[in-house]
Amino acid sequence: METQGPTKLDAGALFVLQSKGSWLHCGYHLSTSIVAPALLSLPLAFASLGWGAGIACLSLAAIITFYSYNLLSLVLEHYAQQGHRLLRFRDIASHVLGPRWGRYYIGPIQFMVCFGAVIGNILLGGQSMKTIYIISQPHGTMKLYEFIVLFGVFMLIMAQIPSFHSLRYVNLISLALCIGYSSFATAGSIQQGQKNTTPKDYSLQGSSEDKIFGAFNAIAIIATSYGNGIIPEIQATIESPVKGKMFKGLCLCYTVVITTFFAVAISGYWAFGNKAQGVILSNFFVDGKPTLSDWFLIVVYTFTLLQLSAVAVVYLQPTNESLEGLFADPNKEQYSIRNVVPRLLFRSLSVAVATTIAAMLPFFGDINGVIGAFGFLPLDFVIPAILYNITFKPSRKSLLFWLNTTIAITFSCFSIIGSISAVRQIALDATDYKLFANV
Repeated sequence: METQGPTKLDAGALFVLQSKGSWLHCGYHLSTSIVAPALLSLPLAFASLGWGAGIACLSLAAIITFYSYNLLSLVLEHYAQQGHRLLRFRDIASHVLGPRWGRYYIGPIQFMVCFGAVIGNILLGGQSMKTIYIISQPHGTMKLYEFIVLFGVFMLIMAQIPSFHSLRYVNLISLALCIGYSSFATAGSIQQGQKNTTPKDYSLQGSSEDKIFGAFNAIAIIATSYGNGIIPEIQATIESPVKGKMFKGLCLCYTVVITTFFAVAISGYWAFGNKAQGVILSNFFVDGKPTLSDWFLIVVYTFTLLQLSAVAVVYLQPTNESLEGLFADPNKEQYSIRNVVPRLLFRSLSVAVATTIAAMLPFFGDINGVIGAFGFLPLDFVIPAILYNITFKPSRKSLLFWLNTTIAITFSCFSIIGSISAVRQIALDATDYKLFANV
């Protein structure tokens, strides 16, 4: 019989990570955390890799992340069956690797990755709102930071949803939205590709140095597009017994992943070749003017905007859980005045901080590239393989041991190289940086 264990009866675990969900709810959470608007950057990754390497990297990343997430799930199931239901990433790191690993490595990295994702999604939400505004009012005078603040106010409301489990229907809608905008992006790319009479250029651009760094940057884009970083917290929302439920949730999620990722990446690169921009929707504009009908673009940006709010609130959950653990009283009712007031105050404060950073640093996408390479790659590829080998101790002569070891070493190297490539990109773009820029 699985039990949570006395050390987990803190307010964060009790109030935010409520274990009440089914495998289907788990699938909704996984889909929202992985199938996010970051997938609209995949054609850009293909532009730096070409057809063969692009499809190979996209396929390998799907296989390896699915495998890694299942490894981590099996470790969590193993300890749950022993009577230790580990609900947080830092809990499992502390239990398997030692308390310092959880407190000083996994915990800080996970917080950095997740809060960075919140900031990035608020920024993208503001940019989507601005694009809708420009389509509707071509001569409008509102600035980007004003839209970021408006989106932040909406996030302020969303952040008050009390628990991760409470997001299950929000994330079901999010799943439908991501399929919607991915379908629109694919259809728009196909239409634009058919209209374009000039030959498409699929050659790799730039010097040898640019091609090498571009390839590593593209690999980082693909890997972080599959990034999650909160697998233990999502598995924590599943009602006991958890055995086998995460696998079903991952199967649902990766059905959506494969459908959307490959459709957008292949259609976008086919249509625009090495001219694919950072977000493929930007290719639907020429000199600031839309090349597709206004209603089409407004719908796709609205779908994107709404899903960004769901993605942001999912990645806000580790912050919510930490704040609840610090300031709530587990001996009082979840909705008592004693717990509601600090919840409202500190969740609002965290969203306000994220919104302020997004408004001040509209180039935060470059910074998030460093965070993704430094954070998502270790959390999603390296740590699961290490945790599995330590927990189950497969024979050093076995294929499984060396497969996990190879994954851990390879993606440790990718993490270092991806971080260097992302820092290089920041240096190249530094001349364009300006606080509160209206980009």
